[in-house]
Amino acid sequence: MPPENKSTLGRRLLFLLPVAAFVALAVTFALGLGHDPTMLKSAMIDKPAPAFALEPVMADKPGLARADLGGKPMLVNFFASWCAPCRVEHATLNGIAASGIPLVGIAYKDKLENAQRFLGDLGDPYQKIGLDLDGRTAIDFGVYGVPETYILDREGRIRFRYAGSLSDEVLKTEILPRLAALERP
Repeated sequence: MPPENKSTLGRRLLFLLPVAAFVALAVTFALGLGHDPTMLKSAMIDKPAPAFALEPVMADKPGLARADLGGKPMLVNFFASWCAPCRVEHATLNGIAASGIPLVGIAYKDKLENAQRFLGDLGDPYQKIGLDLDGRTAIDFGVYGVPETYILDREGRIRFRYAGSLSDEVLKTEILPRLAALERP
């Protein structure tokens, strides 16, 4: 091959390299966007909830500790005042509390006064609320991001994890059937 043909071929390959890299990135992002984050697997399913003891968020309610989990099936909801989807799901959480389903909350990496204002503005559906200021409890639960809700059984084992905002539809199709199954002897 003459030398000028080799240099032309090299320039073409050099031009195609960024195009190929762009196509590879586009395919990777497209596959990632098609993934439903609520379906992320949790390594904690069927394992006991981790040990923790958190300070209270509200002055009129106790904090939350591992010892508070169990005795009956319940929901543990991780939320934050700075989390927009947490605001979206809050009406559903208020409905859950009104229906008598045991619900406890963990304020994730939030300032105490912000969490208090958030609950004061939107309502406080939780029986107990702990402040996870450094996020350690969330890490131990396997939280990917807020909001996340866990269903625990009578023994305090994690049975289900839902990542994302709870809605009435999710409550009806995902949460209530699982709670009902755990209520059976």
